[in-house]
Amino acid sequence: MSIIIGIDHGYYAIKTAHCSFPAGLTSYGEHEPYTRQGLLEFGGCFFVCGSGRQPIQRDKTINDNYYLLTLAAIAKEIRQRGLPPECSVRIAAGLPLTSFGRDKPKFKDYLLRSKQPVNFRFEGVEYSITIEEVAIFPQGYAALMTETGLLQDEPSMLLMDLGGWTVDLMRIDNAIPAADTAHSLELGMIRCVDDIREQVRRETGLSLTDAQIENMLAGQPCTVSDTVRDIVNKQGRKYTEHLLSATMEAGFDLHAMPMKVLIVEPGKYPREADIEHTLEAEQAVVGGTIEAVYPWRDSACIVCNA
Repeated sequence: MSIIIGIDHGYYAIKTAHCSFPAGLTSYGEHEPYTRQGLLEFGGCFFVCGSGRQPIQRDKTINDNYYLLTLAAIAKEIRQRGLPPECSVRIAAGLPLTSFGRDKPKFKDYLLRSKQPVNFRFEGVEYSITIEEVAIFPQGYAALMTETGLLQDEPSMLLMDLGGWTVDLMRIDNAIPAADTAHSLELGMIRCVDDIREQVRRETGLSLTDAQIENMLAGQPCTVSDTVRDIVNKQGRKYTEHLLSATMEAGFDLHAMPMKVLIVEPGKYPREADIEHTLEAEQAVVGGTIEAVYPWRDSACIVCNA
């Protein structure tokens, strides 16, 4: 019997139902590194998964990076579920709305390779995994399908899927995707974090890490001055306003009705929230500075009345 593992191959992070880790990958060739955390051994080479993030590459199949990160994600998810390291899996993966049809066959072949089972070692444990099937779904819309009540209650909605690099938009009419309305904006959280880091550097000379910026945006502890925190929050507001403005410019009227937000987090069932179209209302839903627009550091699905 095979198990189903859903994997989100983001630029910023790799996510499964129970795990999330940064999408960075460092190759050490044939030389074993100093750490075992995130250490993947495959094909006679050593890799450390989960350090930093992936460089932006529009074709994720151009090298083996995302395949190696997939193996790490499978190992982490199997371990989290308490399953044996020798098993058969079926992968469910996603692609952005605007490139789904074009990239689906290539990405499926990329993940489903002919040599089975796949043998590798992750964090000292030997794995022998048979990948039986790979199913590709449109990102965002697949998450919306878990909340069929939203589709029944509203004749038209806007699907807004915020990722690491892109924000994908598409209108849903009578529960049917209006494919001709699909847009992709290069305004994901990587852009937000990079802009914040640059502004802090300009005003203070400090170079913040991604983790520091993420914690401050989420209202979590971070030992920095109030001046730095104010800059981060101010830039976060600018990003929020820019994103909503760009969505309006793409032809979606967000002011017509209050927004419905479907918050999708790893390891949790999606939850719906109704909010008014104000920044303060968005923040109140999740108890954070910017998290109503980006509820956590990984991909989100926001559904708005249109």
